[in-house]
Amino acid sequence: MQTVRRAAQRGFTLIELLVVIIILAILAAVVIPRVINRTEDARQAAARTDISTLDNQLEAYKLDTGEYPSADQGLQALLTNVGNNPKWNGPYLKNGLPNDPWGHPYIYRVPSEHGLDYDLFSAGPDGQPGTADDIGNWNLRG
Repeated sequence: MQTVRRAAQRGFTLIELLVVIIILAILAAVVIPRVINRTEDARQAAARTDISTLDNQLEAYKLDTGEYPSADQGLQALLTNVGNNPKWNGPYLKNGLPNDPWGHPYIYRVPSEHGLDYDLFSAGPDGQPGTADDIGNWNLRG
């Protein structure tokens, strides 16, 4: 009889373990979605920062050459003198062309579809241009 009491006092009962597991599951259900949303917010902020940086470098390119890169030259014109322009004073980016936070290249489009000199954007999490999750320079300008 004493042996049975000692065993019961030493360990957790099945009900106690189930209560702990349920509490942990509830906490995970509350915390995990918040962490995922924060990660997505951080990726969107990083994309906006990259677009702003590329936008500034395209402005520097225009100041030097008198024009923005053509559609054929694209963002590669920030790295190499693809148009053999004697006024080109690059490279305008130190570390190459970045990919967006979802691993896709940024898209440079001339002519713009938003009334700007050019469109510069990330296709967003879905990787498809022209969808609601695109993040572009048209969102950054006032």
